[in-house]
Amino acid sequence: MVGEQGCGTVNPMMKYSLARVGLFVAVAAILIAIPLQINILVKLMIAVVVSALLALVVLRSMRDRVADQLADTAQRRAGEKARLRAALAGDDDAPPDGEANTAENTPTPS
Repeated sequence: MVGEQGCGTVNPMMKYSLARVGLFVAVAAILIAIPLQINILVKLMIAVVVSALLALVVLRSMRDRVADQLADTAQRRAGEKARLRAALAGDDDAPPDGEANTAENTPTPS
């Protein structure tokens, strides 16, 4: 439930996905309503292509927000992974934000 999490915002990925589906449904409805003697599957294929092209232009800001969210998540996970590796290696002073010093972690040739 949204109220249980204390956050009323919708995930940008969910918004973008729903917007893409909505755009496809709108284009498909328009194409199906046009009285052309074309197979319905061809009309749906045309709707897929047209809605994809429209999404490139119309949904640009939403796509940018999704990309920012994915980049932030990837950066956070990389930091957590580096901290976990440092903790498993026994480093008590693990660097913040996952900035591991690779010179200390590489074995020296004997």
